[in-house]
Amino acid sequence: MNIGGVVWEILRGLSTTFRAMFEKSVTIEYPEVKRPVRTRFKGRHYLQRYENGLERCIGCSLCAAACPADAIFVESAENTDEKRFSPGERYASTYEINMLRCIYCGYCEDACPTEAIVLGDNYELSFTDRRQAIYTKEMLLQSVKDPTMTTPRQVEPGVYTRSIPVMQNPSD
Repeated sequence: MNIGGVVWEILRGLSTTFRAMFEKSVTIEYPEVKRPVRTRFKGRHYLQRYENGLERCIGCSLCAAACPADAIFVESAENTDEKRFSPGERYASTYEINMLRCIYCGYCEDACPTEAIVLGDNYELSFTDRRQAIYTKEMLLQSVKDPTMTTPRQVEPGVYTRSIPVMQNPSD
């Protein structure tokens, strides 16, 4: 074993350490300063509404079928003109996501035909109890910009017959 070679390797390793000591720190003071997330980041789930306040979710359960972790539970019910939650025939009477099982893959977002479920950029999720990790429909809808928008609503008979609004021609 060559003693000079061992000493040389130790000095080379120490030079790397000393160089790193004088570089600027990359530490961020987390609660006060938050790093921006990437545009494709998938964080907390939200249920969206239409501009008129009706929920986008039509209770089709495609998100639950697409979920590889089986973290989503959807139970649907029929809409009436007196109590209308969403456009179309059905709405999600129960919508729950078990956040402990969720792997944040975004398949639910891709599978939704009405773009009701979206994954936002909030990554600050914490639970002290297993029951807190199950996000209910009310918790998922709390992201509404106007908190006065509530469902169900009473609408004119026959106004909402489609679950996905008819696309308008931009030239009209």
